[in-house]
Amino acid sequence: MSVRSLMSVRALLARVRFYVREFSGEAAYDRYVAHARSHDPHAEVQTRRAFERARTDAREADPREGFRCC
Repeated sequence: MSVRSLMSVRALLARVRFYVREFSGEAAYDRYVAHARSHDPHAEVQTRRAFERARTDAREADPREGFRCC
């Protein structure tokens, strides 16, 4: 395999990773941390677990997001 084709495979995998992270919501925490740090570098940032819990609670409390029975 040539260097050029390896670079194109690597670029393809990077794009796939980006879309999977965006689609799954995994990138939301990274955006939250970047936003919080840009406004106040010394502010305490939630842990990933606390962030995901708050995000899930907000999503379940919003009736527009659909009903979750279980």
